Amino acid sequence: MAFGRCFEDFEVGDVYKHWPGRTITEYDDTLFCMLTMNHNPLHIDANYAEDTQFKKRLVVGSLVFSIALGMSVPDVSGKAIANLEFEHVKHLGPTFHGDTIYAETKVLDTRLSSTRSDRGIVTVETSAYNQRGETVLTFQRRVMVPTRENEAARQRAWDEKMARRRKGRQL
Repeated sequence: MAFGRCFEDFEVGDVYKHWPGRTITEYDDTLFCMLTMNHNPLHIDANYAEDTQFKKRLVVGSLVFSIALGMSVPDVSGKAIANLEFEHVKHLGPTFHGDTIYAETKVLDTRLSSTRSDRGIVTVETSAYNQRGETVLTFQRRVMVPTRENEAARQRAWDEKMARRRKGRQL
């Protein structure tokens, strides 16, 4: 499967530009606020927001974080065994309805697991920016990913499982 990377594919200093961007609509923001029970009026009450420094509603920061994280999955954690840690989440600027978010991720560190030789730990920093080029969010995370050998074994097992299932349906 061509989704994500194995441990050996990460090089310190590499930068992955995640594409495409994602325009955040009023509907996205309102639905996310309701799903996550974030009823802060700054996000859901246009009349209230008129009297704030921004004069309009802000997109809830956890939605911006979720979108940037999701954008990075194909390049960073598509093959992940686990997300181990998120740290240094910084909201650096506001996001408004209609803004388009883009993201890129830089590889900060790689190391083999000290307890399991079939996987490695990759530390990355993701930055999200808007259509005006303003950085609105940064965060770091550590991801556990398989080695190529581990991934090849997993892929063989998957292929065998699916072959058995297809064969069972042909009866």
